[in-house]
Amino acid sequence: MMIAGIAETDWIALLLTLRLALTSTLLLLVLCVPLAWWLAFTPSRAKVLIEALVALPLVLPPTVIGFYLLILLGPRGAIGGALESIGLTHLAFSFTGLVIGSMVYSLPFVVQPLQNAFQSLGNRPLEAAATLRAGPVDRFLSVVLPLTRRGFLTAFVLSFAHTLGEFGVLLMIGGSIPGQTQVASIAIYNHVEALDYGAAHGLSLVLLVLAFSLLLAVYALNRRFRLVGVAQ
Repeated sequence: MMIAGIAETDWIALLLTLRLALTSTLLLLVLCVPLAWWLAFTPSRAKVLIEALVALPLVLPPTVIGFYLLILLGPRGAIGGALESIGLTHLAFSFTGLVIGSMVYSLPFVVQPLQNAFQSLGNRPLEAAATLRAGPVDRFLSVVLPLTRRGFLTAFVLSFAHTLGEFGVLLMIGGSIPGQTQVASIAIYNHVEALDYGAAHGLSLVLLVLAFSLLLAVYALNRRFRLVGVAQ
């Protein structure tokens, strides 16, 4: 069945990709805020080591990351084996495995913008809020979030858009199971392998428009935030 010139199976792969991107990005934002905050303000010598580990996915081949995640999450791995020993299913070739792989690969795209935003904020606004008896949660919600919203927006869009184009990590950890682990980038690869360039072009065009629209939106919003900041 074809929907607007694109096969239904490709739409399923695209929807799975969007679900993966949203899930992994939201989880990363929640988990990376404490890490980015610590990296922004800690005097610890371990900071350099942690920053290098966070940035590692930027330089490692995706297949290397995917291979080690496959070993770790598979039935004989430390995590996958432990799950199977208690009667659960290992995480390789599953949507959960895709989420973990996507989070690892997109980690620097969330941590680094947040870290830069927190460093630019500095301690002075928080100290001023503390003198007004604002608690830690209140300071974060009323001071940190409004003043670092550009960093959060950048982190969200970069992670989401990056996940749309992930291939090597997801192929290694999830394979190509239609409706379960076959994301859009893998579907495009399968079309090219089958010499079905028309189908590959249709799905690629959707991803191209979507990624460009996301980046265009973040640049436009960042410009708006700058203008509002200048006006204030």
